Parts: sequence; structure tokens; C-alpha cells
Amino acid sequence: MTSASNHPETIGLHGGQYRKDPATNSVAVPIYQTTSYQFDDTEHAQKLFALQELGNIYTRIMNPTTQVLEERVAALEGGAAALAVASGSSAVVLAIQNIASAGDNIVVSPHLYGGTYNLFTNTLKNMGIEVRFADPENPESFRELSDSKTRAYFGETLPNPKLVPFPIEEVAAIGHALGIPLIVDNTAAPITCRPFDHGAAIIVHSLTKYIGGHGTSIGGVIIDSGKFDWVANPSQQPLFNTPDGSYHGAIWGELIPEVLGAPIAYAVRARVVLLRDLGAALSPTNAFNIIQGLETLALRFREQQENAAKLVEFLTSHPAVKNVIYPGLFKEGQKALAQKYLTRGFGALIGIELAGGLEAGKAFINQLKLFYHVANIGDSRSLAIHPASTTHSQLSEEDQLKAGATSGYVRLSIGIEHIDDIILDIEQALDQGAPDVKIVA
Repeated sequence: MTSASNHPETIGLHGGQYRKDPATNSVAVPIYQTTSYQFDDTEHAQKLFALQELGNIYTRIMNPTTQVLEERVAALEGGAAALAVASGSSAVVLAIQNIASAGDNIVVSPHLYGGTYNLFTNTLKNMGIEVRFADPENPESFRELSDSKTRAYFGETLPNPKLVPFPIEEVAAIGHALGIPLIVDNTAAPITCRPFDHGAAIIVHSLTKYIGGHGTSIGGVIIDSGKFDWVANPSQQPLFNTPDGSYHGAIWGELIPEVLGAPIAYAVRARVVLLRDLGAALSPTNAFNIIQGLETLALRFREQQENAAKLVEFLTSHPAVKNVIYPGLFKEGQKALAQKYLTRGFGALIGIELAGGLEAGKAFINQLKLFYHVANIGDSRSLAIHPASTTHSQLSEEDQLKAGATSGYVRLSIGIEHIDDIILDIEQALDQGAPDVKIVA
């Protein structure tokens, strides 16, 4: 950037080092649709492969278009470096695999997106990584479940669908004392919460959601705060303090600060070990599409939050709605969490519990005309889904309740349409039989 800024409206357009394309002077970021890059000479190639300098080798590892996206998202979150990958799910699993190996464990909140919950309870277990579920209402439970094999803590800023903010600062402080980093999924609270300001070590996003914003491209990102000390407690973080056979015995916690002059060992290892070997690369075209979304994120999210707040006013007075789940309505301890962590709005997600339970939830979804019935959030369009029969259907009934997905729960992701049209569609669906919404071009 030509000047430093903490304003997301400016960062989305100017964040990172990119001002113009060095080859063409293009202001818009070009799509570098290439697999490979010509080395200057054999010495240049050798330095790149030995990590004596960073540069483009192969698009599976890095790409100039993707690099602009990474720098801007890192700037948005106040991080030191970022790694963009093929999906939000890839970001979550690589963030954990970059710390934990077979025989290790992580301690996590049970208030999770359904896909993440399944990853933790089944897929990671098959990889030999144990997942222990703590109680975010009692941050000390994270400490109680930790031992010498605990490599990370994990939570979602704004858990989907429960929507009760995660106690970032409280859990991060426990982790710092033990040498355990906190990974926070900030997908549902871009801009309104900056987890690094509260002590988180790593942030992940599904770029598919609010940052991309247009429902066109799948992507994810891992952001390194650059503030976690990976060598302070060597036995707690062995992957950063023991020789790595991938690079002739390099010790990441020692090598990277010397080579790069920045404490981004986590981000670099994720790139040159995991992304290199597992190949969950983001395509340059998807990186370009997501950059377009990032440029208007602050404006879209502001409008989405305003629409959500207005819709909540309508929903709280409708007789068919048993309960409205929205951070701005929370009381006591949950209210304190929302006020502490959601400093620029309460987000654009709303949960409603319908009095008729499962069948009422399904009927409501089927009656919607304006809202799209899709397994996504954060689109510029308004979206709706019934988690108990879709995103959380693989969970047991007990685990669904832990996650906040009751049988009559419907999740609403509010878009940027005019609020009158949003309310009209919700009203006719709740009334079950009112005239169809007609959208006139």
C-alpha cells in the first residue's frame, strides 16, 4: 500500500504490496494462468528450492494472482502472512495438520459448522489426531483437557448455527501460557471481529463466503499472526522444533526468522510442506474472482448487517417464530461476548426456531421465493437452509443440539436486496399461503 490504513474499505482495494502489475502497469490484478515459472539460472532455481529466497516455482505452491489475494486478506486481519488454498475445508484441515501429527490432540469448541464437526469427529480421528471437545462457556475447560500432546485450540468466532461468539481472548491466554496456539475460524465475522487483536495465533476463512461474496468461486485461506512463539515451549510444538526431513533437517522455528526476517514459520511451513505435498491449491482464476469480492466486502457486509438487524425486528414479533437467534438479542454473558468481539455489527446471519418443529422448518424453506435454498452463507443474495436435514444431518440428535441445530431451526444468511423485499418473502413463507412474491425487473 502507498500508505498504511486500518480501514477495511481501503484495505480491500489497496492492501498488500500490489499497486500495479510490474510487467504491464495494469491496475486490475491480472490472472496469471500458468503452471510454471522460468528460473533466471541454475543458482536462482537452487536458492528457491532451498528456501534461501522466496519466489515462484510452481502454481501448486504459489502464484502472483493468488499472492495479491493473500497479502490483502492478511492486511485485512492484521496478520503477517497468509496462504490461500482450494476451499475453506482445506484451510481448516491444513491449519491443523501444520501443527498436529498422528498421536497428537487438539481441543476444540463443539459449536461448529457441520462439515467442520464431521472433520473433527471422524476424518481427523482416522488420521490419528484426537479431538477433545471443551465447553466455550467455561474457558478453563480448554486447560483441563490439555496435555503434553495438545497442539492447538480451535473455535469459530461466530459459530454457525449457534451464533454465540467464542471467548477468543480467554482461551488464547490459556494457550499462550501452555505453548498452545488458538486457531479461529472467522468466516462469519469478517471486519466486525479481528481475532488477532484478542490473542488468536492463526485465522482461517472460507473465502467462498463473505469475502468472495458472489457465489462463484470456492476458496479458503490460512492467516499467520506472526506473533506466536513456536520455540518458547519446544516440546509442545515438535513440528517447529525438530528436524524436518522434507528440507534436509531444517528446523522451522529457527530457520525461517533468519531467512525471511519475519516470524512467519507457520505460514511458510504450511506452504512449502503441506500445500506442496497435498496439493490443495487455489486456481488463479478463483483467486482473481475472490479479489473482486474482497474489493467490495466492506460495503456489502455493512448493508447485509443493516438488513439483518431490520429483519430481526420483524421476526421477533411474528407469532410463527418461537425464537430468534441473533447476537444483538443475547442477554447476560452471551451479550457481553457479542459486545466484546463483534465491534462493528452483529453479523448477517440469523437463526429462527419455528413453533412447528421439523416439518414447519421444511415447509418454510419450500415456501420461500426470493431467498435461495442453498448450502452456503455470505453470498450477496439472501440464502436459507434447514440445518437439521442438511448441513448437520450427519450429526446425532444430541450433537445437533450441542451445535445449536434444533429440529425447527432455520438459518438465514441475509443479502443486499432491498429490505422490504426480504421481509415480504419471509412474511409470506411464515404465513404459508400468502400470495407469491413477484420480483419485477
